[in-house]
Amino acid sequence: MALKYISAFFLPGLLVLFFTRVTYNRVIGLILTVALIAASVYKGYTDTYWLIVIDAFSLTAGFWYAQVLKNKMKKSNS
Repeated sequence: MALKYISAFFLPGLLVLFFTRVTYNRVIGLILTVALIAASVYKGYTDTYWLIVIDAFSLTAGFWYAQVLKNKMKKSNS
């Protein structure tokens, strides 16, 4: 059970970053990650309210960090 919470804390944020790097668009990265999480909720892997809250927090952190990385890339290219 603890592994689910640890995974929920790190994996959605990392997936947002991964999909953002692959698609070069952070909104598309967020949408793809939300779709994966929605599929896991539909299949029954996310069974508590707290897992959903932790997933949402991780998504938000990943989305924010993708913007930070984008701004760093802009500064280094200028």
